[in-house]
Amino acid sequence: MNQIIKDSLNNSIDYDNYYRLMQKLVQDKYTTGDVVSDSHVNFTLLNEKRMSRWNKRLKVSDQDKKEIMKFNSEMIWLIISESWCGDAAHILPVLNVVAELNGHIDLRIALRDDNKELMNLFLTHGKRAIPKLIMIDSNTLEVIDSYGPRPFIVTEIVEDFKTKNGQLTPDFKEHLQHWYNQDKGQTIIHDLVDLLEKHAQIKECKM
Repeated sequence: MNQIIKDSLNNSIDYDNYYRLMQKLVQDKYTTGDVVSDSHVNFTLLNEKRMSRWNKRLKVSDQDKKEIMKFNSEMIWLIISESWCGDAAHILPVLNVVAELNGHIDLRIALRDDNKELMNLFLTHGKRAIPKLIMIDSNTLEVIDSYGPRPFIVTEIVEDFKTKNGQLTPDFKEHLQHWYNQDKGQTIIHDLVDLLEKHAQIKECKM
């Protein structure tokens, strides 16, 4: 696993370069990933607009900032994503804002279809669902935890809907987009704060 993580880190980019890639894809009317289709190109265009909006509007409360800044272990946040992924467009800007608040967190982004071995290590119910955040100890490259492809509460909602209906419908996917817009990233921030606090406590117990 360590070698796969090393290779994927070498094949990753930071958030600013990922966003510049999104802008270039929009300009070129193109998309990331193995499948280049009109729908993926259109989703990339829409997602660049979403990311641009969140980059400007995301806010973190003073209390959450305080909790985020407490974490003092060197950690890499390696995110698996693609430009066409709707959930990623809402989640990645939040991950970036949280990482920027803590100098111990180094955020990197790897494209799913360019890093298949990495993706196969972090499947969700056997599927290559993204975005997926992998929390890694910077010194040992040990995987500490993972998060995604959606906030915890949204994952429950999605699984309940799939159980009752078999698959996600276009109406339900639109409902999810409205949820992200109304939530303004706060649930994701709270999920991340909880994860950081959990691993800070685990570290203390080991000392």
